[in-house]
Amino acid sequence: MIGAVAGDIIGSVYEFDEHNIKTKEFPLFSPECRFTDDTVLTVALADTVLTGVPYAENLRKYYRLYPHAGYGGNFARWARTDGMPAYGSFGNGAAMRISPAGFAYGTLEETLGAAARFTEVTHDHPEGVRGAQATAASVFLGRTGASKAAIKSCLEERFGYDLSRSIADIRPGYSFKVACQFTVPEAVTAFLESTGYEDAVRTAVSLGGDSDTLACITGGIAQAFYGGVPEEISKAAYALLDDRLRAVTRAFMDEYLPAR
Repeated sequence: MIGAVAGDIIGSVYEFDEHNIKTKEFPLFSPECRFTDDTVLTVALADTVLTGVPYAENLRKYYRLYPHAGYGGNFARWARTDGMPAYGSFGNGAAMRISPAGFAYGTLEETLGAAARFTEVTHDHPEGVRGAQATAASVFLGRTGASKAAIKSCLEERFGYDLSRSIADIRPGYSFKVACQFTVPEAVTAFLESTGYEDAVRTAVSLGGDSDTLACITGGIAQAFYGGVPEEISKAAYALLDDRLRAVTRAFMDEYLPAR
């Protein structure tokens, strides 16, 4: 999951249309890079997988620990309100935080079931669940040896995503989107066209739009498929986490992604 975290951090300075770039040529880690809500909520899920603490409880706990990480308004309202039910969201927050589910379970069906359960505590709209499941499935398939063609086929046939457009088709007109259905296909396409982890994240950021979330989703899938994250990138990402987030991320990595 450090691949997702690193993607979030790398993309953090290019988020929103006024900061977007449309090129893969940029410094990976600028002085303004930081972790955002994408990392916080991904780590909250890793914590849940490791400890069994209910995800809704951990989401609220981590929100209160990191209240200024850049959450969406509906999520922040939910997190501040104990007992508030899910709010029908199909936002891309469902997909950006789900990568731990793709790493932690032994079968695709277990992965999809877990992704739905973890997502529905907030994002219970069918598009939110679809986006999370498609992302988790891509991570699972990538780490278990599926080809890019097989991953693409699964997302097209099982989840109904149109993955026919190339990055060159998407990039010119793409702008900030918050819905899963306008984020997950683009993030997956960035992975499908990549030559390695770094290239995948650079491609995701180069689309513009919600760059930290795109790179977070793409980064998790790329880590799974390529078998890791380059050491200099993971080291830089860990250095930008605080002790709590770093410790949970390392514990999850040690448990589910031992060094290869």
